[in-house]
Formats: sequence, C-alpha cells, structure tokens
Amino acid sequence: MTGPELREIIETILPDDVLREVATSTGFHQRDRKRQAVEFLRTMLISATSPGGGRQADLMRAYFETGAPRVVRGSFYEWFGPPLEQAMAELGRRALTYTRAQPVDTPGILGGVHDWRIIDSTTIKLPIALQAAFPGCGDYAAIKVHKTLSVGTGMIVDYHFSPAREHDSPHLVIDESWRGFGLLADLGYASLAHLRACTQFGVDVVIRLKDGWKPKVQRVARADLTRTFVPGTDLEIFLDDVALNLGNVIDVDVTIGAEHLPLRLVGIRVPGKGYRFYLTTVGRRLGPHQIADLYSVRWEIESSIKVDKSGLRLDDIDATKPAAVRALLHATLISSVLTGAVVHVHNRVIPTKRGVRQRPPLHHGLVARMLTSAAYRLAALCDRAGDPTENPRAIAAEWERLAGVVVHTGEDPNWRAKPSILDQLRGWRPTPATKRKLSSRMHV
Repeated sequence: MTGPELREIIETILPDDVLREVATSTGFHQRDRKRQAVEFLRTMLISATSPGGGRQADLMRAYFETGAPRVVRGSFYEWFGPPLEQAMAELGRRALTYTRAQPVDTPGILGGVHDWRIIDSTTIKLPIALQAAFPGCGDYAAIKVHKTLSVGTGMIVDYHFSPAREHDSPHLVIDESWRGFGLLADLGYASLAHLRACTQFGVDVVIRLKDGWKPKVQRVARADLTRTFVPGTDLEIFLDDVALNLGNVIDVDVTIGAEHLPLRLVGIRVPGKGYRFYLTTVGRRLGPHQIADLYSVRWEIESSIKVDKSGLRLDDIDATKPAAVRALLHATLISSVLTGAVVHVHNRVIPTKRGVRQRPPLHHGLVARMLTSAAYRLAALCDRAGDPTENPRAIAAEWERLAGVVVHTGEDPNWRAKPSILDQLRGWRPTPATKRKLSSRMHV
C-alpha cells in the first residue's frame, strides 16, 4: 500500500465534488450558513468508527473539530432527517459501484466463475422508542442488514435493510444478473425456488442440506456400497441400507421437491458427528472435499459482520428517528467499503518468492482500527488537497506516511501460524517460521 494508492481510494469513494453533488441533489445542502454539508458528510463517514459515546454525539464533536461553526445540540440532531438519509444512500450506491469494478483474486478451486458471492444478514437492535417503525420479533425494536460479500475482493458488493420480523429468504433474488457467478449462502436463504433459479440462470451454488428436505438418490458417483442401489431411493434409506457407514465421502446425484429438481449432493464424514451434506450445482470438476472447503469460505462474511459491529459500530445506533437510523447504517457500511478497499488493494500485490508470500496480508479488523485513529488526519488531508496554497510534496509525503502506518499496524500477526481457509485456497503460503539461533553468550 503506497500513499498514492491510499489517497486514490479515499478520494474515489469520498471526493469533494461527489459529496457536494449528493448534498445538493438530495436537498441536504440548504441555505444554512451553519451547515457545511460537504464537511459534515465526510466527517460522518470517516468518523463512523470513532468511539466515545453515542454515535450522533461523536459525530457532533468530530464535526466541530473540523472548524465548522458550532450549533446547539438540538439543531445538530435535526440534520439527521430524510435528506441526509437520501444523501448517504446515494453515497452508498456510488461506493458499491466502485467495489463491483475491482479486479478479483480467485485462483485454484475458486475459479470457474466470475466471482463467488456470500450473502448473510444480521439483526441490529434499536432504542425501544422505534418499535412502531422497526418492530422486532419480540418486545423490542430492530432492523435487519443484508450484506453480499465478494470472495474475490473481500469487499461488500451489495447491501440493503429489511424489517427484523421478515425472513431472510425473500431478500435474495436470483436473476440474470447472477449468471456466471457463484453463491455461498446460509440456511436462512435456503429455498427450492432459489435452487431452481440457480439452475435456470447458470449460478454455481453451494449450500448445506436443510432439515426437512427429502432428496432422492438417482445416481451414485462415489460411495462405498454394501448392496444393490435402486434409483429413487430416499437419502435416509440410502444411508442406512445401501451406503457403507465407514465410508468418508458420498457423492451422488439427487432430485428434490415435487418437480424433481436435479442437484448434486456431497457428504463429508465428520468424526463423531456423522455426515455433513452439501447441495450444489457445481460439476464434478471439484471433488467432495473441495466443495466442503469452498463452503467453509462462507465464514468470511461472519468475520466481516463482526468487524462491522466491533470496529465500525454497526450495532451502536442511538438515533430515535427512522431516517437517522438508516443514515447511520449507511455510514457504517460505507466505512466498511473503505476498509475492504484498502485491504484488497494491498493484499493482491504482496510480493511472492517461489509461491511464498513475503509479508502477511492485512487484517480487516486491524485496518479498521487504524483508519479510526487516523480519521481526522485523513479528513484534513482531503481538505488540504483542494487548497492551492498547500505544498503538494508535503501532502504527498503525509499520504505516504499514513499508508506506511496502515500497513505496519494492519498486518495480521497470527497469519503465519494459522492462515484462513480462503488464504489457503488462494495458495497464499506464508514464509516458514525459523527457529531463533541460541546466543553464544547465554548466562548460566
């Protein structure tokens, strides 16, 4: 990560002209001399990670630190209305346009598709005063955030909100835009309609077998059989009477549902737990263990949501107006896009020597914390860049220094000992650890 690369990311996602255009087109910028719209929007986005009290109170302090004219707390909170929500939503759409255009890194078994996408949701509890606008499943207020993560970039490529009471499945729409992509989905999004759509639109999907589904085995590609197999046998009967219990792998063609949807089912035997089954439309270019490893990559979105909550304060919403809630959620997710962009741009160019990576990759959580501590300096640099009286060399040197600090503090300290399953599938092999040589001047 170099200074120009860091600057390009920040200025591409949060440029002055875009902030000004969005503030004007959404009506957030009005004839109010005490409201500096561009400075406020940038502060809101960059300081979404700055803890120190309630989110809105933190934003007010950060905004005043930029030198903006001070206003009373009540007037400041009035700015969190529908125009601000519209402005943040538009900035979110622009940020997602940036992420979707990034080159992907999908070597090995991750290839064969344009990119793999992971979708999952998380529920955010809200102040009880918002229960009428955001009813939860119980006696509380809540909203659900749905995220789609790119495996090839590690960045958010889509997100939206829904009532917490609604089931996840209707919020996944498989259509022509998915053609050529791969999907790793949680059981919350499992449905026969989605599997049918994946078959129709040429989507490679991997999902766990849902309880209650009754697959019928039509053909055996790989299994240890103990007796004659009859096509159309229920999976439970197949396991009890046909397949050898000591077999470690099952790979069969099945049909599911009244319309007999054809799918591939693989099973991996887990010691002490029996078989773990996966339904997939991926052909046999990938073996059962590779399918299981591919599904394990779904954990990346769990880690991403954890970073959003712990580092970017996704579940720390103290607003009492619906528009303000959605505006703050947009701010956090745009901050997540910024973090993901920094990590991806750096990680994909880490030098290798004979297939061994010479430096650890950046860790999303550590980078998020670093950007938090540097939020005000980043905002100041963006402001200085547009000032003709500033020295361009001094500005470039400051960008380079900040980029160096981001890399130094953002490298994963545990990666060499335990690289993630995604890193392993990419072939990111760490430099072997070397034992320290004993000093000849050891004291007895």
